[in-house]
Amino acid sequence: MQTYFDSEYPSVEHLRAKAKSRMPGFAYDYLAAGCFTEVNLARNNSDIRQVQLKPWYLRDFDGADQTTELFGETYDAPFGIAPVGLQGLMWPRACEFLAQSAVDHNIPFTLSTVSTASIEDVAKITDGKFWFQLYHPAEVELRDKLLERAWDAGCRTLVILADTPTFAYRPKEIRNGLSIPPRMTPRNILQMLMKPTWAMGQLVAGKPEFKTMKPYIPAGLSMKHLGLFMNKTFSGRLTEAKIAPIREKWRGNLVVKGIVNPEDAEIAVKHGLDGMIVSNHGGRQLDRGQSTVVPMHKLVPEFASKLKVMIDGGMYSGADIAACLACGAHFAMMGRAPMFGVCALGKYGGHHTLEMLKKQLQQVMEQIGCTKVIDFPAHLIPESVPN
Repeated sequence: MQTYFDSEYPSVEHLRAKAKSRMPGFAYDYLAAGCFTEVNLARNNSDIRQVQLKPWYLRDFDGADQTTELFGETYDAPFGIAPVGLQGLMWPRACEFLAQSAVDHNIPFTLSTVSTASIEDVAKITDGKFWFQLYHPAEVELRDKLLERAWDAGCRTLVILADTPTFAYRPKEIRNGLSIPPRMTPRNILQMLMKPTWAMGQLVAGKPEFKTMKPYIPAGLSMKHLGLFMNKTFSGRLTEAKIAPIREKWRGNLVVKGIVNPEDAEIAVKHGLDGMIVSNHGGRQLDRGQSTVVPMHKLVPEFASKLKVMIDGGMYSGADIAACLACGAHFAMMGRAPMFGVCALGKYGGHHTLEMLKKQLQQVMEQIGCTKVIDFPAHLIPESVPN
C-alpha cells in the first residue's frame, strides 16, 4: 500500500483547524459539537488524558506489533472507523473515502444506517468486509430488510445501537436549523457560499441523501415531511425484546454499542452477543453521563472473558488509543478523528489520519516497551484512571 502523510498536519488538532476553515459552520458543528453544554464531550477526552502508562526501559525489547485479531479477522491496527451519520453532508463523498482508506489500512469500517452511502456501495469498496450499524427501526419488516441487505452484501459484523433512545438536544444544531434532514436556512446558504471547495464538491457529488434508506422513503416528500418520516421510522428504544430476534436472525458477529454499566452488559451476555462498545455516542446524547474510559475498570474484569469489550469516544491521538487499550479495551473505534482528516484533506484525508495514528501508536509502544497490543494493560498505572 502506498502511504499518504502530509507533514503540515501531524495531529488531529491540526486537521480539525484545517477542516473548520473548509467547512460551512453548520456542517462543522454537526461533526464537532455535543449536546446541551458539551460537558460530556469534554469529559470524554479529558478523562482519557489522565490515564498514565508505565514504561519498561531496561528490559529486552524485540519491537512493537500492532496487529490485532478480532472476530476471526486480523487487522493491521487495534482501532477502526466508527459509524457516523450524514458523512456526505460534512464533506462530499466522505463515507466512500473513509471506507477506501479503511480497506487500504486493513482496519474495520462501520457504516451507519443514516450515512450518505448505501450498503451496496460500501460493500463494493470494501469487498464486503465492513461492519453495519443498525438504528433500530420501529417496524420489524424494515429491520429484516436491512439485515438481509447487509448480510447479502457480505457484512458479517452487525452493530446495534443502545445509546440513542431519544433524539438529542443539541443547541448548535437547533440554532443552525440542522435537523434530519438538514434544513437550508438563509444563514446556512451564506455559509455554503463562503466555502467554495465544499460547495463545488457537493455539486459534483450530488445532494447528500440517506442512500441506504432511499428505497423505503416515499417519493416527493418535502424536507419537513422527510424529517417526520425519519423520526417516525427510527422511533423506539433498544430492549431485550428487540435484541432477542436480532440475535436469532443474525448469523454473524453481533455487537451492541452504547454500554456503560454492568447491568446492560449482563443483558448483552445473556443474549449471546459477541461484543460491546463502551460508548456515550461521542458526548452527543447525555451531557451528565460518564466518560467512556471511567466504566472500563468495572466492565473489563467482569466481561472481557465473555465478549469483546471495545470503546469509542474522546480519542484523538495514538496516545489516547494506547490509554484505552491499557484500560483493557480489546479494540478502539474512532469517529470524529477520521472525519476531520477527510474534511481537511479530502480524498486522501482518511489515509493520512490512519497513517498518522499508526505512527503515533507505534511510538508509544516502542517508548514503553509494549511488544503486542494485548500487553498494554501491564503498562497501566491504575491509580491514574479517573473514577
